[in-house]
Amino acid sequence: MRRGIAATALVASIALTATACGGSDSGESADGPVTITWWDTSNATNEAPTYKALVKEFEAANKNIKVKYVNVPFDQAQNKFDTAAGATGAPDILRSEVGWTPAFAKKGFFLPLDGTEALKDQDEFQPSLIKQAQYDGKTYGVPFVTDTLALVYNKELFEKAGITEAPKSWDDLKKAAATVKDKTGVDGYWGSTQAYYAQSFLYGEGTDTVDVAQKKITVNSAEAEKAYGTWLDLFDGKGLHKADTTADAYAHIQDAFVNGKVASIIQGPWEITNFYKGSAFKDKANLGIATVPAGSTGKAGAPTGGHNLSVYVGSDKAHQEASLKFVNFMTSAKSQETIALKNSTLPTRDDAYTAEVKADPGIAGYQTVLAAAQPRPELPEYSSLWGPLETELLAIAGGKKSLDKGLGNAETAIAKLVPDYSK
Repeated sequence: MRRGIAATALVASIALTATACGGSDSGESADGPVTITWWDTSNATNEAPTYKALVKEFEAANKNIKVKYVNVPFDQAQNKFDTAAGATGAPDILRSEVGWTPAFAKKGFFLPLDGTEALKDQDEFQPSLIKQAQYDGKTYGVPFVTDTLALVYNKELFEKAGITEAPKSWDDLKKAAATVKDKTGVDGYWGSTQAYYAQSFLYGEGTDTVDVAQKKITVNSAEAEKAYGTWLDLFDGKGLHKADTTADAYAHIQDAFVNGKVASIIQGPWEITNFYKGSAFKDKANLGIATVPAGSTGKAGAPTGGHNLSVYVGSDKAHQEASLKFVNFMTSAKSQETIALKNSTLPTRDDAYTAEVKADPGIAGYQTVLAAAQPRPELPEYSSLWGPLETELLAIAGGKKSLDKGLGNAETAIAKLVPDYSK
């Protein structure tokens, strides 16, 4: 008798869990619309309204599907989803940062999307973006928004200094910065101490924090030391702004650039709208955008960021099918064009770069540098490697540690994150 009661309770529990998974509404009936939950991690003020409008458009075209839109702060979303997916009640769809995608796929939280409706237009997306949505040979996200870093510069200040083209190498940038200072009195370049922004220096020397193919930590290699040496040199010299090691460094650098107090910085397209709010770029045409300068190898590269739309593997078939349809709609050329026009973000598929989209000089400029964007390696822990490096680079830039000591510390910390990698 006890065994029968236990079995009945188990069945009831499974049924309850199936209803809870995917965050479907408790009032959902068998013959009514399927309600799927989407956790969006975009900026609630500047970006979310566009997504909410698209949700309504999708619902109008799909009467049998309702979308429960939830805006989750980006800095909280990863941990919240990890907790929810490990138990019950995870959303059907997550706007997953590209670094989260392989990590959650490794844990078995995401549905493989190969051959599904969500990826039926796969050939329209940039191959590098599909590649970094993959883990262990399968695709777990559809590219939704992409970004990379570029050298952004004030054309007017460059022209006053007699500089007719963007610097092609870091040495060229140093020379340009000195010339801008001489001719205009304004610093020519202000660099960031953040590890993500320093990544381009590694690519310029043909290296990275780790070599995934060789399963080797390379953050303290000769090539990396040269890369970070170049990065460090750009905080000291004529026209080169000293390192800002305060908590508000990002805001200080951005404010100086948009108001014409520094001629160039390294920045991503997420700031396009804010560029135009500054006094220096009331004329949008004054914004120059170029590929990040090259290192001594002659190579130039920048990290690829952005977000994918991923589907929770724990949802039932009806919710998964509805989710796949919604993902396909949100990543369609039409939706991507709408998002780009409203939010000034970069589409992930080529056919969304319409004439109207490219009329924005910021988007058009960043599209030209996407070819230099480097996809992240297929390593779930990759994004976490910037954490310890961030701490060390801040200390190095602030003169509190030597380059050798800081990189050695970073190597030791990274070894704990990827224990199967050799030094």
